[in-house]
Amino acid sequence: MADYDLDVLVIGAGPGGYVAAIRAAQNGLKTACVDSRATLGGTCLNVGCIPSKAMLHASELFEQAQSGALARLGVKIDGMGLDLGAMHGQRQDTVRQLTEGVAFLFRKNKVEWLRGFASFVDRDRVRIGDRIIRARNIVVATGASVAPLADAAVDHEVIVDSSSALELRTVPDRLVVVGGGVIGLELGSVWRRLGAEVTVVEFLDQILPGMDGDIRKEANRILGKQGMSFKLSTKVTGIEREGDGAVLTLEPSAGGAAETLAADVVLIAIGRRPNTEGLGLDQAGLSVNARGQIEVDRDFRTAVPGIWAIGDVVPGPMLAHKAQDEGIAVADTIAGRAASLNRDVIPSVVYTSPEIAGVGLTEEQARALGEIKVGTFPMLANSRAKTNHEPDGLVKVVADSGSDRVLGVWMIASVAGTMIAQAAQAMEFGATSEDIAYTCHAHPTHAEALKEAAMAVRGRPVHI
Repeated sequence: MADYDLDVLVIGAGPGGYVAAIRAAQNGLKTACVDSRATLGGTCLNVGCIPSKAMLHASELFEQAQSGALARLGVKIDGMGLDLGAMHGQRQDTVRQLTEGVAFLFRKNKVEWLRGFASFVDRDRVRIGDRIIRARNIVVATGASVAPLADAAVDHEVIVDSSSALELRTVPDRLVVVGGGVIGLELGSVWRRLGAEVTVVEFLDQILPGMDGDIRKEANRILGKQGMSFKLSTKVTGIEREGDGAVLTLEPSAGGAAETLAADVVLIAIGRRPNTEGLGLDQAGLSVNARGQIEVDRDFRTAVPGIWAIGDVVPGPMLAHKAQDEGIAVADTIAGRAASLNRDVIPSVVYTSPEIAGVGLTEEQARALGEIKVGTFPMLANSRAKTNHEPDGLVKVVADSGSDRVLGVWMIASVAGTMIAQAAQAMEFGATSEDIAYTCHAHPTHAEALKEAAMAVRGRPVHI
């Protein structure tokens, strides 16, 4: 019998990888996790989900004070101003606390932290620097990186990606965001609130691809009302540095006359691609699909026994919470424990203001499968939204026409990211719209809008 150094080696310490390592160790398996960063947590904790939310929250508070919104509530602030250095400082402190927290959890659970780049030697051996480690099970959880835009080299000063967009030392006068997806809208929102003139260039005819059609249109309207400009059905054919800024060349997506657009900073936010290059997957007998992803079965097994893959390197939405749940599932499966993940109930959230969230099927997807019923309720009619002066948004429930089972829930509300959890849990248990409608919700809360939208499925909302 071969001698193994480890029961489980996890490659990558992002949300999927570090969670898989901790759960594997909790299951009594000798576990190590290797990552090339100086700190744990991957893109999400270091330069993605967490720091962007710190900036979103701080910039929202700044705008509330600067715009007079707080003064209208009787909260007067004299001599207010922007200390961008302090704003960056609180972001960095948040990241430090959370990455140190993951390191503590590694120590607590006796997960060995290996620093360096990992590459396969063969199906059960991995090289890390000058060390070769043999493991019974190897979990690939290397995440994803920013997808590049052809002929537009990121210099992290004028042409930036999602990471360097968080590090701008001054507020640009003109920011152009290439890509109308989640990352572009969130980071564009940060700098718009702080004073930048923001233009979003999107190849498609609407922002937020993959989300419900009504939600996409309403989000566009709300963000436009807030001052964000959109050039839809538009492609970027070139970006050139000019002095301290850049000039973009644009054309209609369907073809047509070109135009130029000047910017002080250009943010490239057209998506992400799996980090599978440099892993030596071929040495282990693995290959990737056309999108650079590793194909797996429902239990995250690859084509090679003993090698598993989770998170952004496998097909499916690139979401930190999806990766975390996959990390738990794969670690439990390796340990011989029951594990499951419902791929049909994975919520997604856009942390603009208001927030945008959804879970399950869009109305368009559901209609393509059969007869449905739809209920909507505007946040304007929600008492808590009214007291908080948050009139924008709506909640939408999509249900099967025959069984009344909820197929999808979509919403725009100040706390939609939190509200969507109830919808996801209801769908996990196979709830009907009637189940949600007849569940008592506390008053006054934003969540009552979900109850009313569920009541509207049967045409019986009370407050509209």
